[in-house]
Amino acid sequence: MQESGENYLETILILHKRQGYVRSIDIANELSFSKPSISRAVGILKEGGYITVEQSGNIVLTEKGFAKASAVLERHQLITQFLQKTLGIDEALAEQDACRIEHVISQQTFERIKAYVAEK
Repeated sequence: MQESGENYLETILILHKRQGYVRSIDIANELSFSKPSISRAVGILKEGGYITVEQSGNIVLTEKGFAKASAVLERHQLITQFLQKTLGIDEALAEQDACRIEHVISQQTFERIKAYVAEK
């Protein structure tokens, strides 16, 4: 899956946790993307089996989508903590950098960061 797809799934999960439901407009507002961009992404995620769209327009993560979104969010949160605790990076920059790193980091490196953060 491409980075953009991972970002959409992560955003859907975050929005669902925050407000209990997710619509296309919520994603558009959260990411500052146009509604046509969101519609295209929703179609791709739906085809990939990551989400379903209810009759009401609510977007729901499938089991596969939830697993992927949860993994991306965990990476994001742990990398952010690592950058803050280890390197003293301020929260805003750590969030920004973690958002980029989470998509390219190897599983082995991520596991080491996870273990390190757990120790601290």
